Amino acid sequence: MSFLLRDASQADIPAITDIYRESVLNGTSSYEIVPPSQAEMTQRFAAIVGQHYPYISAVDAAGGLLGYAYASAFRTRPAYRWMVEDSIYLAPEARGRGIGKALMSELIDRCTGLGFRQMVAVIGGASPASIALHLKAGFVEVGLMRGAGYKHGRWLDTMLMQRTLGEGMATDPDPSAYPGTLFSA
Repeated sequence: MSFLLRDASQADIPAITDIYRESVLNGTSSYEIVPPSQAEMTQRFAAIVGQHYPYISAVDAAGGLLGYAYASAFRTRPAYRWMVEDSIYLAPEARGRGIGKALMSELIDRCTGLGFRQMVAVIGGASPASIALHLKAGFVEVGLMRGAGYKHGRWLDTMLMQRTLGEGMATDPDPSAYPGTLFSA
């Protein structure tokens, strides 16, 4: 399956909403129970890109959305501004075809280029496929929260994984340059 990675746009929101809806209703990666509306997904998109975090779409040759990935704040306290959380969602027909790996790689590259120092993954349902994807991308397991969520009639664990970006903790970051300007007083 051939695909292209590009910046996500407002025009992608209906397909993003559909992909996320399927994940909410049928999967465990999101602990939401009721899929958000297109208006809510539009607001979420605007909040992420409004703070200059990367938001990437994977599209097929006809322009159909196969999946998307974005980075966002792990927490909004100022000391966390050097760490991002990754999110990747794929259409069912796009899973297992290397699209998630490509989105992850591009997301890591963009976050590193922006100056972030750490990336964290909060993997709902401790999905073996998601854990494998993150391990291949250089993440390490840093914690397991047992029974963190209850969905689809069962208790779900949440795996926490982390990956160093760029210089990581080897040097002090520049608080006057992005992402140092995020959430500052």
